[in-house]
Amino acid sequence: MGHTFIQQCRGFSRFKLLLIALAVGSLLSGCSSTSSNNARVVDRNAPVAKRPVVTSGQYVVRPGDTLYSIAFRYGWDYKALAARNGIGPPYTIRVGQPIRFDGRSTAPATGSATVVSRSQSSSGSSTVTRRPAGTPAPASKPASPAPAPVTSTATSTPAPVQVPSAERAVGGWGWPASGVLIGKFASNGSLNKGIDIAGDLGQPVFAASDGSVVYAGSGLRGYGELVIIKHSDTYVSAYGHNRRLLVREGQQVKVGQTIAEMGSTGTDRVKLHFEIRRQGKPVDPLQFLPRR
Repeated sequence: MGHTFIQQCRGFSRFKLLLIALAVGSLLSGCSSTSSNNARVVDRNAPVAKRPVVTSGQYVVRPGDTLYSIAFRYGWDYKALAARNGIGPPYTIRVGQPIRFDGRSTAPATGSATVVSRSQSSSGSSTVTRRPAGTPAPASKPASPAPAPVTSTATSTPAPVQVPSAERAVGGWGWPASGVLIGKFASNGSLNKGIDIAGDLGQPVFAASDGSVVYAGSGLRGYGELVIIKHSDTYVSAYGHNRRLLVREGQQVKVGQTIAEMGSTGTDRVKLHFEIRRQGKPVDPLQFLPRR
């Protein structure tokens, strides 16, 4: 009797130990599963992906836009985009105006405007016909279709732009801010299109070269408070993530002039994002800036 009772107690103890072991193992397994499936490591210093050159569709102008900011946003040279849309100097655009990237003509506005069409006779003379807007054009002999515009397709790894040394020497480029260089230019189509300079909140941001301010605002996603300066028909520079802008559109600036205060708008740390674009294409700013 006593021997049987002792065996039962021992069996019950083993059973309890087994239950405890199973419970502890299940708990550890659950913790391991939660840690591996839900926890993510995010590199917040990774460069933000940039939009490739857009060669289809259109953009409708919004308040605050300029032709320069639209061209910058979609990877165009402002002169090429203006020519494609029939916009001449001083490149003025209006809210609601469509800006096309594919070369197609935009639909004429309705109203009392007059549509002007031009036809050419077999003798070579031109005939101009004026009709109210909205009136269908008379049937005519179909003309040979014009060749489709040739557009370049952006690739994910374009070749880096090599800037002639003569151009790099012209313009008196200077550093746009003091601080540690934390991000470098990458020629890959999805990576950084400029350099990033860390600094203190509110420290001055300088114009990197003489020029005219063609954009000052926060309408370009990913750049925060942004300044774009036109230096010539070939070059523009951009200064992003500022806390406060100290210049306005149309203002002339000199190299070294304070144009903004460094900040963290559009990003998660205080830094200046700086770009130089040659005919709309990003180039490595370190090719232009003096060695430190």
